[in-house]
Amino acid sequence: MRTHTTHHIPNPKVFKQQLLIWSQQFDEVVWLDSNDYDQKYASYDAVLAVDAFTVFQTDYYDAFNQFKEYQSSVDDWIFGYFSYDLKNDVEHLSSQNFDGLQFPELFFFQPKKLFFLKGDLLEVHYLNVVADDIDNDLKSISAETLFNNNTASLKGEQIKIKLRIHKDEYFEKVNTMLTHIHRGDIYEANFCQEFYAENTTLNPLETYDKLNAISKPPFATFFRVYDKYLLSASPERYIKKEGLKITSQPIKGTAKRSKNKEEDAKLRQQLSEDEKERSENVMIVDLVRNDLSKTATKGSVKVEELCKVYTFDQVHQMISTVTSKVNESTHPVDVIKTTFPMGSMTGAPKISAMKIIEDLEATKRGLYSGAVGYFSPNDDFDFNVVIRSILYNATNKYVSYSVGGAITAKSDPLKEYEECLVKAKAMREVLEN
Repeated sequence: MRTHTTHHIPNPKVFKQQLLIWSQQFDEVVWLDSNDYDQKYASYDAVLAVDAFTVFQTDYYDAFNQFKEYQSSVDDWIFGYFSYDLKNDVEHLSSQNFDGLQFPELFFFQPKKLFFLKGDLLEVHYLNVVADDIDNDLKSISAETLFNNNTASLKGEQIKIKLRIHKDEYFEKVNTMLTHIHRGDIYEANFCQEFYAENTTLNPLETYDKLNAISKPPFATFFRVYDKYLLSASPERYIKKEGLKITSQPIKGTAKRSKNKEEDAKLRQQLSEDEKERSENVMIVDLVRNDLSKTATKGSVKVEELCKVYTFDQVHQMISTVTSKVNESTHPVDVIKTTFPMGSMTGAPKISAMKIIEDLEATKRGLYSGAVGYFSPNDDFDFNVVIRSILYNATNKYVSYSVGGAITAKSDPLKEYEECLVKAKAMREVLEN
């Protein structure tokens, strides 16, 4: 079904940029880049999937069952996303909040053309119907001229960022959430707010390039489906399946970076010892263990890393790694369905948290806090968490990014607000230039 060729790439860094520029001619594009971040669970350095041969998209109603049929019948690589609002398929919930982006709730495609880069080796997997294009495409990619990060200016007018929830209202809402916590309705909830711009035109590739250059995260994504774009600098893996092993890596706990080496080390140390941040993380680890146990073989759920601090260009993050084993008979889509949405973006207990979030947030989350990734022909998969991301609907000229934080009994509304601003910094810098 696919023709495979392998090529030696003399300069992978340059080739990655050329590949991404070349991809812009297609209506369906998924670019996944680990930015050479040192992580032991990575399969590839970068992946590009373009040009849909088949497409599956739907709203939340019976979404997972329908998608399961598609994934089983295609028996090939498929790339796409699950939006947060598929929670309404998994539980008896709804999403009534404002949605300026209008992305489909679930979208996957089977790409005609696929590229996998690992070190200086490039694997090309083309569907046989387009296999004759391989040589010409590789020549075209190598002929692409790069744009300079420093001189690239974002086209269009000055972008004016607005807040969907203003500061005083944010404090009120966090206090309402704290009331729920003190009453025992929930222990923790991830509360998000949207920053947006209307009547705005931007160059998606330049915007992504700038965002990625600032953050260099391990789960960067450029995603295009027709007139809709996701430009993501995500540091977080949601879930990965390799053989019968499942790995989930929730992030809870954030500290800013400092240019001063000693102060930066101190900030990192403080995060690793912060009781509130650790308790947030442990609560979500419990939730992830519980979610994974729904498909795990008996006694196979393990916490491989608890509250380990990882350093990124913009922030320090506290990450835990939870793993499990599944039976060969377990359908890969069921592993997603029973763990979705990811605990780090909901809270605990999960259903109560999602209900309270829906009441207090002002924007439908959509693809934000969903997941982008792929399924392989042998039923493996890998998905990120859509955070630290700019979303863009070119037809509606609507640009949006959301940030959130975990609210627990020890939360101080002002500190939570400041943490949101730290997380929003890269997106804001890129958009406001």
